[in-house]
This record gives sequence, structure tokens and C-alpha cells, in this order.
Amino acid sequence: MSENIKIVKDATCTFCGCVCDDMELHVDVEEKRIVKAKNACVLGKAWFLEHTIEDAPAAMIDGKEVSIEDAVEEAAQTLFKAKFPITYGLSDTTSEAQRVAVAITDYIKGNIDTTTSVCHGPSGLAFQGIGESTSTLGEVKNRADLVIYWGGNPAESHPRHFGRYAVTPKGMFTPGGKKDRTIVLVDVRKTKSSPVANILIKPKLGKDFEVLWALRALVKGKKLASNIEEITGVPLEALEDLVDRMKNCRFGVLFFGMGLTMTRGRHFNSGALLALATDLNEFTHFVAKPVRGHGNVTGADNVVSWQTGYPFGVNFSRGFPRFNPGEFTTVDTLSNGHADAALIVASDPASNFPKKAIDHLKSIPVVALDTKRTETTKDAHVAFKTSTYGINTTGTVYRMDDVPITLRPAFESPFPDDETILTGIKKRVQELVFARHHASGASGEAKVAAKI
Repeated sequence: MSENIKIVKDATCTFCGCVCDDMELHVDVEEKRIVKAKNACVLGKAWFLEHTIEDAPAAMIDGKEVSIEDAVEEAAQTLFKAKFPITYGLSDTTSEAQRVAVAITDYIKGNIDTTTSVCHGPSGLAFQGIGESTSTLGEVKNRADLVIYWGGNPAESHPRHFGRYAVTPKGMFTPGGKKDRTIVLVDVRKTKSSPVANILIKPKLGKDFEVLWALRALVKGKKLASNIEEITGVPLEALEDLVDRMKNCRFGVLFFGMGLTMTRGRHFNSGALLALATDLNEFTHFVAKPVRGHGNVTGADNVVSWQTGYPFGVNFSRGFPRFNPGEFTTVDTLSNGHADAALIVASDPASNFPKKAIDHLKSIPVVALDTKRTETTKDAHVAFKTSTYGINTTGTVYRMDDVPITLRPAFESPFPDDETILTGIKKRVQELVFARHHASGASGEAKVAAKI
């Protein structure tokens, strides 16, 4: 082995919500790049092997290179002076950085939202209304003998979900791996995940809620209408067979994706699935888990929740947190023209938001932190180039099952991490807020004295 190669064992891949922490990274110390990523899936290998240190400014104001200190000052001033500042993103950074972002938003009485609002936001609403029967992926691996994927395509979006957590791995009570499990896929069309399934159920487009409600009725011993197949696209025999399997398994799990949350029905779909899991617990042990996309989107939900009481779409303008999706979610604050400044952390809304939201985003001053140049950083008033979490910096991330994992970086970056930049902005914003309060208090005392 070359003397220039350093091996980092048990490293963590932060590309998707699986957050696999069994990577073996071979790092070329001289060139500062990863040359081999053992155990990584195709997405993870691209994540590791394509990461290089770019020769670019660490901070810019209106496209011109400046010192980090000047950029931090301008960012703080921009956010402090705004009447309705918003914070968005946070799903591809550490939980330590997420915590600082919440504090900044609180100080400036702004609005904080994460990418959850455009993916599993409906599931968050369903969790509040229905509750969640949950477990870790380790329990699924060791115990689940019935695994149902609903509205997702893990073979392409989460390649190691099958092999490491839910389908083929041999567990304590599933020593035969896939032989000890029944795999069910529920989707409106065949995907690359379909071949793994023992049972494939194809409901009509937009009929997930009806299928779920039919299953709930059968679980409770109710009879279904004779035209149920005409309504849902699923034969009565297939529904009855699935219910029989669900009620008689030892440990069942419902994994659901954005095919359920971002289609007609949204949080009603998620709520129906969560309610189905609750119903099944009268007969056996059943859990339900959303399959999350970004590397630390689950961490973003956790951090914002424990700091504010709500997972996303939180407003501080009245001095206390308020939660109202549809009003305080970022697509809405931009589309409605309410936001007058934005702090975007590890996200690129300018490339994937609706046109109306993008147009307004481009019309207001934006402070952006990202590891690379994006559509958002390109037009940002203040742009910071930061190091990549999990590759260059340590910290904490949450796997999709809410298990926290510590990162082991592979090599250093000349760029600061998100937490460092955000901490600098927070400190300066805090000083500006306290100065304003002091000035306001002195002005009030002067007015009282003048009246006397």
C-alpha cells in the first residue's frame, strides 16, 4: 500500500438517510481525495470519490471575494435588518450547525424551515394527529418477518436499505435473511425495486388512501363493497391475503416514501398508514417508518423539534414559536412575497422550487452556505463555501430511524464548516440585538424623563 494512502474505518456516508456507518475509506493524503470507498453503494461511491477540494473563494459579497470576517458581518447585518427573514435547508449539515441556525432565527425573530416541508412534511402532520409506532432499523433487521414498502423505490434512492437493514441481512430472529421474510411492494408502477418483492400490489394512481382504508376495514373485520377492485385497482383477494399476512406475522414494518406523501391525499395518506400500523398492534407487533432522503434531514426534524416544539415551518416573529405549514413553510413565504431576506444552509432552492418562489428569492438578499457553487449561491448577496460534513468535518447526524451517529472525517478542508460560520453570524446578531434593546431602553428612559 502506498505511503500516501490513509485508511479511515467505520466512516459514515451522509448522502442519504440510511447513513451507513461501515465505510472503509482509502484517502490519498497528498491529493486530498478519496480513492476507494469500500462497502459504499453506487450513490455513496459517487459521493465520496467525486469530492475534491476546489480552488474557490471561501466568502463572497455580491460575487466579489472578501474575508470571512467581512462576510460574517454583512450576513449578520442583512439578517438583523430584515423584517421577515427566513432560514431554510439544514438537511445536509450537522446537528450542531442546525442548532446554531435555530438560535440565529430566534434572535432575529425570523422563520425557520427545513427540506422536510417539501418531502415528508405531510408525515410530520400525520405523526402529530395519529402518533407513530416506531423502531430502529436494527430491530427491523433482527426481527421483521414481513416488510412492506409503500410508495418508494429504495433500489434507486436507498440502494443499501434492502441489503443492510430490511430484506437480505441475517438477523437474530431472521437467520435465513430473505428466506425468513415476506417482502411486499405497493406502487402504482413497476420499478427497479419490484424484483425483490414476493408480492407486488399496484393500486390505481391516486388511490393509496382508499387502499389503506380498505385494509383498515378488513383488519377490523368489516366487509368491503363488491366493487373495491374497480375503485382501488386492487382485487379483494389480494387485500384479504395481505391483511391475513399482516395480522399473523411476528414483526411487521411499513416503510413509506414520497410516493405516499407527495401525491393526492398527502398527510391523510400518511395518517391512514400510521393508523393501519396502530390497528395491527392489536394482533401482532407492527411499526411504520418514513424512508428519508437527505443525510441529516431526520436530524433537522429532531433539532428544530427539541428547540421549538415543532419539526419545520416555525415562526418566531411574536417572540415565541408558532407552527403553521402553508404559511410558514418556505415555498409559501417566498411565493407569497413575505420574506425579505434569507439564510440558506446546505440547500439549493433556486434550482428546484416553484418559479414564483425562485423569482422572489432572487429579488431579496440571500446569505448562502454550501460546499459547492449552486444556483442559490451564484446569486446570493453573501456566499460562504464550506467544508463537507462527514468527509471533512466531524459532528452528529441522525439516521432515518432517529439514531444519532458521530461522523469520522476522511481529510481536512481549507474551508470552514457550517457550524463555525453560523456561530460567527449568531454572535454578531446577538450583539446587534442586545445593542438595539439597550438603545431602545435608553430612549424610553429619556422620554419618561422629558415628560417629568
